[in-house]
Amino acid sequence: MSSDTELPHCPLWRRLAAILYDSLLLLALLFIVSAIHLAISGGSEARTDADIVRTLLIVLTAFAFFAWFWLHGGQTLGMRAWRIRLQNRGGGPITPWQALLRFLCAILSMLALALGFLWSLVDRERYTWHDRFSMTELVVLPKERARK
Repeated sequence: MSSDTELPHCPLWRRLAAILYDSLLLLALLFIVSAIHLAISGGSEARTDADIVRTLLIVLTAFAFFAWFWLHGGQTLGMRAWRIRLQNRGGGPITPWQALLRFLCAILSMLALALGFLWSLVDRERYTWHDRFSMTELVVLPKERARK
């Protein structure tokens, strides 16, 4: 059995599959949070300050979703389904600071027409911009280890 620092780095197609899975889960969560927000705010979607609050709520909910999973086992449900784990470069769990850096840089990676993700196609270690910036990596777990 290889150590956690020797596990293969995650290819882009596998990342995208996990992102699709997690996006569906996050969308359901955001629907619930938005419904609660509208019920509390009285449906005041016409106000500009409500847009700011709603946007902040969406971003914070998305960060909480990913950070909780990343900090508690290194796997979202989509990552678990595709046997992917997030870890620091030494093979251990990531810190809250790394989770925040990774989340924010992943947003920038997407806003730059997904160039931050596509970078993994030319990077020799298959790292994305957010992997590099947060000093984290996605690795593929062997089948026997993923079942534990």
